[in-house]
Amino acid sequence: MVLGESTRANSSATIVFGCSTDQTGELTKSDKTVDGIFGFGQQKMSVISQLASHGVAPRAFSHCLRGDGDGGGLLVFGEIVEPNMVYTPLVPLQPYYSLSLESISVNGQMLPIDPSAFATSSNRGTIVDTGTTLTYLVEEAYDPFVNAITTTVTPNVRELVHEETQCYLVSSNINDIFPLVSLNFAGGAAMILSPQDYLVLQNSFDGNALWCIGFQMRRGQEISILGDLILKDKIFVYDLAGQRLGWTSYDCSSSVNVSLMTSTGKSENIYPRHMKNSASREAVACNMTIWCIMLSLLVATITQKNRIYGK
Repeated sequence: MVLGESTRANSSATIVFGCSTDQTGELTKSDKTVDGIFGFGQQKMSVISQLASHGVAPRAFSHCLRGDGDGGGLLVFGEIVEPNMVYTPLVPLQPYYSLSLESISVNGQMLPIDPSAFATSSNRGTIVDTGTTLTYLVEEAYDPFVNAITTTVTPNVRELVHEETQCYLVSSNINDIFPLVSLNFAGGAAMILSPQDYLVLQNSFDGNALWCIGFQMRRGQEISILGDLILKDKIFVYDLAGQRLGWTSYDCSSSVNVSLMTSTGKSENIYPRHMKNSASREAVACNMTIWCIMLSLLVATITQKNRIYGK
């Protein structure tokens, strides 16, 4: 772990946390072993809620996951300030970070998906989850999404199914062939996805690059999950006090401007330092300021598990 260049004084607070001594079931499988969970939920016992209750951190946090293949990124106790941020309300009284997804557009055309597919209740809706590598759509939305992508690119690529996933053999730059995708949320907030945000490079085949849809179908499920694949290369701000979530595309190796939420309205620049993936598995000494910690955020999962499979 490496700190940002913060001038704030160190602080401390007593918090409650737990450790597991035994894992059973799915957690024992090598491809599903839990690397680590840092409690940043909205509940009173989460780390962020406890720190806020002690007055040593605001009820907001932000992250920026690097998607360049080396992993890493920024985790900030506070709000990253960026002029191009767009915000959508958090769905209230939900156990996860739940958003109101209203529609999906491909190449500027809204997909024919019944709005009820995105309805939100206690057991359905759309959530943001950094603990999920890929992105999962409910069954009603998945086929229209894949069909729209395939229809758009068919004249320029060769399509095939690889490990039950829709894939394409591509001989040129994917940005010249594949369309932009827009996830449209309540409040008019759109999340624009480039081809790198919904495709995963598998390998080469027959002299061409094999790119596969990184969205998976949640067959028989009613919750769509926005995972690391589309969260990378973006600033995300979880404003718990304002009950909203914001984002904007960003180079996560660059410095960020963090609001310290002081009476003077002072802001501070945080400069990330690069750290190789291997360091994330070592015990690295670290001091913690009340405003910013830079972590190796396990974005490396996307590159280390460079194949399509479920959570």
